[in-house]
Amino acid sequence: MGNRLSKIYTRTGDDGTTGLGDGSRVRKDSARVNAYGTVDELNSTIGMLLAQDVGDDIAEHLTQIQHDLFDLGGELCIPGMAMVFDADIERLENVLDQYNDDLPPLKDFILPAGGMAAATCHLARTVCRRAEREVVTLADHETVRAEATRYLNRLSDLLFVLARVLARRSGHGEVLWQHERRKKPAAT
Repeated sequence: MGNRLSKIYTRTGDDGTTGLGDGSRVRKDSARVNAYGTVDELNSTIGMLLAQDVGDDIAEHLTQIQHDLFDLGGELCIPGMAMVFDADIERLENVLDQYNDDLPPLKDFILPAGGMAAATCHLARTVCRRAEREVVTLADHETVRAEATRYLNRLSDLLFVLARVLARRSGHGEVLWQHERRKKPAAT
């Protein structure tokens, strides 16, 4: 691990730049900073989810995911670094399959609701999708390992499934989108 911060402010970012893990400096609105900043936001959103009753099993998975996201943020902050691997993606797939197998097939879209934990999980899912978009944007300009995008893509799928599980566990249930409400009644 690098130097510990004993002083939180350094004033080095007052000019609109920030230091990357390799020592180089970039603008704070660069694609790289946007990508790892959104991964950090996702990690914080998962922290909000963990502050709720999600059950020990899901909490254990989410805590592992927070560690993975810290690794992914590090990978994005240090150009050329590799910290997320196929095994991490496979672990997500295994967890996803484990929880999805017990859910009924979806026939309709669901709203991001179903109780506080489920709604927070949906929020984490949308932040994850944004992080994925930011990483794709970064990959248009600089080298980004495919594992970064794949991890986020699979994680958003897992968060969707966990939101469904949490909605059911809470007793609120899933809230189905009522697409029929926009259809006009037939003229009499």
